[in-house]
Amino acid sequence: MNKKILISTGGSGGHVIPATIIYKHLENNFDVYMTSDIRGVKFLNKDEYNLKIFNVRPISKNLLIMLFNFLLMIILIFKSIFFLRKNKINILISTGGYMSLPLCIGAKILNIKLLLFEPNMVLGRSNKFFISYCQKIFCYSNNVKKFPIKLKNKIKVIPALLRKNFYDKRDSNITLDTINLLIIGGSQGAKIFDDLVKNAIIELSKKYKLKIYQQTSSINFESFKKTYENNNINCELFNFNDDIINFMHKTDLCITRAGASTLAELNFTEVPYLAIPLPTAKDNHQFENAYFYNKLGFNWLLNQKEIDEKILLNKLINIIDNKEEYLAKKKNMKDFNYENTWNNINQKIISVINEN
Repeated sequence: MNKKILISTGGSGGHVIPATIIYKHLENNFDVYMTSDIRGVKFLNKDEYNLKIFNVRPISKNLLIMLFNFLLMIILIFKSIFFLRKNKINILISTGGYMSLPLCIGAKILNIKLLLFEPNMVLGRSNKFFISYCQKIFCYSNNVKKFPIKLKNKIKVIPALLRKNFYDKRDSNITLDTINLLIIGGSQGAKIFDDLVKNAIIELSKKYKLKIYQQTSSINFESFKKTYENNNINCELFNFNDDIINFMHKTDLCITRAGASTLAELNFTEVPYLAIPLPTAKDNHQFENAYFYNKLGFNWLLNQKEIDEKILLNKLINIIDNKEEYLAKKKNMKDFNYENTWNNINQKIISVINEN
């Protein structure tokens, strides 16, 4: 009899995208279900997954709202227990976040095997809460910050999770004579990418021939397009639902936030990038993500609180002019990626699933 596996996710793309990848790794060998809150649904094609909506509200500091959310959480825990029992779930895989709390609590009550996933270089708060109960936690490194030392034996290191289409071979010859520049603001957008970065690009275009691929909200499409056209900059704008791989494959250099999924994709496609971590990210995990890969020689790193248009412009000019450093970063990425194959990750995940 096939094991029945539930993958719990929701919230941002950083939680949902890895969940969809794990689902694809498991769907041919097991009976797989997925739960998400309403926010997370926009990051996946509902028709591809055996999906159930579990809408968990964000934790509020307002006392009245907290009391309401607490009562709602109790209801969701009972609902989770009912769902886990009804579907005879053998294993729960959580990709973190408060959205997974009721299901993880339900799994603990029912003594169901719990596996966690932590793509960041800082242990998330939800994962930290359940780390002593889980059987294993999938990570990209043994050196995750805030991880209890006595529980490090629970870490199962895997190569970074990537959607299957990323494994199609990339064939390109980068010269940097024309700079194909990709700008990614994260799934929730970023004002700095709408203003400061745009202005720096306008100045940069006076020195180099550019082709801009920029991710932005549909609200900005017309104004961005007009601004770039008025400055004779070739641009292609896209939103957060478009397939990012098509743009990464055209890209020489990227300016990005430092979400774990985005960095994994840039590393694999061998696109050196300038990381500007989101300073408000919980536990400063975006900085830790970028810094981890910075030490491996993949990227350049800037602190948003310490930069202005001039600093950003000078940094970009330095990156473009220093081709030896740029090519060294591409080689570092290539050397790092040799173990990242779909089959290798598949075997590692399934081996943990099949452990007693």
